Amino acid sequence: MVVRHDLRVGPDDRARCGWIGEDAEYRRYHDEEWGRPLHGDRPLFEKLSLEAFQSGLSWITILRRREGFRAAFDGFAIEAVASYDDEDAQRLLLDERIIRNPAKIAATIANARVLHDWLQQEPGGLDALIWSHAPAPGRRTRPRSLAEVPATTPESTALARALKARGLRFVGPTTAYALMQSAGLVDDHLEGCWRAEA
Repeated sequence: MVVRHDLRVGPDDRARCGWIGEDAEYRRYHDEEWGRPLHGDRPLFEKLSLEAFQSGLSWITILRRREGFRAAFDGFAIEAVASYDDEDAQRLLLDERIIRNPAKIAATIANARVLHDWLQQEPGGLDALIWSHAPAPGRRTRPRSLAEVPATTPESTALARALKARGLRFVGPTTAYALMQSAGLVDDHLEGCWRAEA
């Protein structure tokens, strides 16, 4: 694989954001998911949960375990996760397919409970809240290097604050910005990346 500045040129001669390294699953995620608009309360709950589990780890660690997470957390069905009890929490702590962090497991269950109550009254509320924090079109320029990609923005700080105000946990500004990137609220594909041109 050829490296050109902060881009990597793969065996298919396509330039991609350099953070993908040489991992085929990372390349697929970069090409097919990252930066593409994602909607729906359940998919966004899954993304938010996985971003929280990623805190302090690399995203590839989570990506490689994503199917395990989905199996362990009932496909991130909000009603199912909201019904988890202490026995379920203990089951998750023993599940080697996921990151067995007690605080993150507890936060995911607590977040599902908050969302379950909220979304019963306001279906689509999580989707609407998250997408209300997307930057206005044209406000950002495409990054030319990885150094130009921020870890937080005023929008991610506001989103984190809004999610916390709803009672959600493990949703700081950095996690919120990672969610914004992965769910397509922002497009941080670097200048020269084939996805930036697609």
